[in-house]
Amino acid sequence: MTTADDTRSRILAAAQELFAERGYANTSLADIAAAVGLTKTAVAYHFHPKDRLAAELLAPAADDMLALLGTDFDGRRMFVDALVHFMVRHRAVIRLVMEDLSGADDAPPGSPGEALRTFRDEILTRLTGPEPSAESRLRGWAVLGALQWGVVQTMDLPAEQVEKVLTRAAQAI
Repeated sequence: MTTADDTRSRILAAAQELFAERGYANTSLADIAAAVGLTKTAVAYHFHPKDRLAAELLAPAADDMLALLGTDFDGRRMFVDALVHFMVRHRAVIRLVMEDLSGADDAPPGSPGEALRTFRDEILTRLTGPEPSAESRLRGWAVLGALQWGVVQTMDLPAEQVEKVLTRAAQAI
């Protein structure tokens, strides 16, 4: 017998896969329903509006991000290693978030975009220091861009391979 928790888990797994493959905006509740063999109404019963699905998928990554930013690392290298591991571990969620990153600078207070901007800015500070030179700032943005696009565009590759290559690349920047 399938329980409500089993159904929710199946819906979340399908949504994560479809969001990672197609993007959030290009995935409908009907698409998710078809992937799990349910009706759109059944999916909406558990997750309406669609934003609730995204929020539930983002929660574990947000918790891990808070833990990452709350950790004192012994130098930039250790932080970069931990950041790459985080990005690869949550690459399906990063794909989902990438659609919203472009509007983060203009996001109003209290919005998800503001939270994304806050995380992004803290990561950049960890990469560059509190008062970076122009070169250091450019390197920090290069690392962030490489990691974001690197994890999003390699969803088809094994996580271990992606992490190994991105770690080397990020450490070289």
